Amino acid sequence: MKLGIFGTNGKGAAQTLVPEAYRPSWAASVQTAQMADTLGFEAVLAYARWKGYIQGQPAHPSGVTLDPFTWCAGIAQATRHMAVIATSHAPTLHPITAAKQCATIDIIANGRFALNVVGGWNKPDLDMFGGAFAEHDARYDHLQEWLEIIQRLWREEEEFDHDGRFFKVLRGSSMPKPLQRPGPPIINAGGSDRGQRFACEFADVCFLILRSEDTAQIAAQIAEYKDMARRDYGREVQVWIYAYCVQRPTRAEAEAYLHHFSVEMEDGPSLDAWTAGVGSQTKILQSPEAARAFRRRFAAGAGGSALVGTAEHIAGRLEQLSDAGLDGVLLTWVDFEDGLRRFAEVMPMLEARGLREAFNPTL
Repeated sequence: MKLGIFGTNGKGAAQTLVPEAYRPSWAASVQTAQMADTLGFEAVLAYARWKGYIQGQPAHPSGVTLDPFTWCAGIAQATRHMAVIATSHAPTLHPITAAKQCATIDIIANGRFALNVVGGWNKPDLDMFGGAFAEHDARYDHLQEWLEIIQRLWREEEEFDHDGRFFKVLRGSSMPKPLQRPGPPIINAGGSDRGQRFACEFADVCFLILRSEDTAQIAAQIAEYKDMARRDYGREVQVWIYAYCVQRPTRAEAEAYLHHFSVEMEDGPSLDAWTAGVGSQTKILQSPEAARAFRRRFAAGAGGSALVGTAEHIAGRLEQLSDAGLDGVLLTWVDFEDGLRRFAEVMPMLEARGLREAFNPTL
């Protein structure tokens, strides 16, 4: 099972007011990336955000985010093994610019770059760019054309013209090409029916939100995703999830800390603003009950799945997820430095269970 960390170019995933919560700085970014790299993690993903959740409060931590592309270029120089993944919301970046930036980072990283593509869901972000906020499925039409141009720029040696619905390119070309050929891996987290189809057709790694904690139902959900990619598009895809990790010496201590940071010390105004926004701007939350349940999960860690308990319990849960067909997990913690130090205890357990091979950071 592959492992990564999520969101250290920003505040991370938890919506909490505890004083130990991670805050983005270059020193903290490098430290956590190097810790994960030394443990043998495969990836670090930087998300894209231009404005926080609370209107009129630009300095709120939800909007304090280092640019994912330049951040990944720097982290690539500070690490040796793991992939650096930049996120782009297509309406905020022209595909010619994106293609050049991605190729440059892939060269800096010696072939360790991947691109997480998003159609754009946060209306305050997109309003700031002066563009109209398109209907949900239309965003995927735009994203598809955007990505197709990027991949042509990565792959084609000769100049080309493109006259599409959203973009016009005259004698398009981008040099040098990425080191990875035909191009860096594509990542997408499609939650709606249209989003899942886009991910199955164009992404190499598909992120999903688990609908259940039952292992059999998880296996069915993952198989449905992979079967769609094979059946409808003739492709093999990896399926990953996001998960928040709360590790303590006992299960009771882990549950108590989870309740403390995500309930007693929740960032209520941020959660209220996020829930109202995502409920109207996406098709993930289609009922009040779903919105309330997802709000609680978002407080703990970006709506991800839960890994809560002792090191042994967390290793066992990861084994269950692997047996269900899951290929990888991006992990988040309230305090990334503390979380990664604790998670070092989990790694040999995963090796003993046959989920991972022993890693030598000196090689």
